[in-house]
Parts: sequence; C-alpha cells; structure tokens
Amino acid sequence: MSPGTGRRRTTRRGPQAAPRMERRVIDGMEVELRRSARRRRTVSAYQQQGRLVVLVPDTLTDQEETDWIRTLSGRIKAKGTGRAAITDAELSAQAQQLSARYLDGRAVPSSVRWSDRQHTRWGSCTPSTGAIRISQAVRPMPDWVRDYVLLHELAHLIEAGHGPEFWALLQSYPRLERARGYLEGFAAADRPAGQPADEAGSPPSQDEPPRLSSAPPVQP
Repeated sequence: MSPGTGRRRTTRRGPQAAPRMERRVIDGMEVELRRSARRRRTVSAYQQQGRLVVLVPDTLTDQEETDWIRTLSGRIKAKGTGRAAITDAELSAQAQQLSARYLDGRAVPSSVRWSDRQHTRWGSCTPSTGAIRISQAVRPMPDWVRDYVLLHELAHLIEAGHGPEFWALLQSYPRLERARGYLEGFAAADRPAGQPADEAGSPPSQDEPPRLSSAPPVQP
C-alpha cells in the first residue's frame, strides 16, 4: 500500500494477539475498526447489528484507515442502493477539468461514462473515438483515486502505451503514487486468501496493455 498522511504506527504485537478494536462515527455511520498484526495487506468489511465492521492491518496510518472506511462503506451502500456517487455528466465534467489542469487541455474525450462491464480494468478508452469508460468499482472510492483513474485514461488519448512519455504526462498529479498503491491494495483486499492476483475477481491495477485504437471497444 502506498504511504498516506499521518503518523504511522510502529507498535508491534505477537501473531496471536487479539485484534485491537476502536469505535468511530464517520460520515454519520457507526464504525467498529479492528486492527490486527496478523493481517499484512488485506482490508475487508461487513455489516453487523447496524454498524460497519472494518478489518485492517495494524500498520495503516490514521488517514489510510479513514480512506478505507469511507471506500468500503461506499461500496456496501452502492450494492444496497445501486445509486451512483456521481452521474455520467458529472464524471465527464470532472474529466474536462482534469485535462485542463494536468494535461493543458490536450485530452478531449468524446464521452466519459460509468460502465458495469469493466470487470478486468479500472477504466478503458478508445483513442480513435475518444470514448472513456470507468468501472463501476471506482464509484465509491475517494475522489483523488477516481481522479487518477480518469487522468490515466485521459493520458491514453495522448499516449496509447505505458512508456516514459505516458508516465511523464501524469507526473504533475500530486497523488499519483498514492492512488496507484491504493488501487493495488484494493484489488488485494477483494482477493480470496491464497488466490493469485491474475485470478482475482476485482480489477487489477492499470499497468496492463492499453486498448489500442485498432481494437474494438468493449461497451455496455
């Protein structure tokens, strides 16, 4: 996981120590946070008796814990309601703002929308048409993670590959490495214990071959 802000805990407990619990109220939701030295990377959550129980490694910073709580809470709420955090129109407007701020307006997408068929990627784009599709899995994530996914796809409208030129386009985004680490950790949290990364059901990180203009777009 990428480092977050806040002081990192250095206290270590034996592998048999019981999880340390803490109650919080975040965004109006009662949360029971359970930290465990036995966990290394995985983060999970479930609802119990009207509260959200979140299981995390004891090495996370306070900010990382809060980010995970909000993300997992959003995912559970989204599954229950099916409502979007932001609309397609708002997603498109945000993409235009990001292009103007970080890419000098060079990336001009023809459309930006949510997709419920992005099962193997956080997002995809078709450079020949300028269409960008963002996975529904990104909906409840923190704004700065969603912005990175959008910016990543916008950059593909300028550079199709993942070479030095592509990453140079993203260097001005201040949370670049943190957002990439967050997505990697998010995929790991969804992965069943012992299951290799290439068999996980959640989207992997974006470091995979981009959808080239000659390839047919996969759209709902």
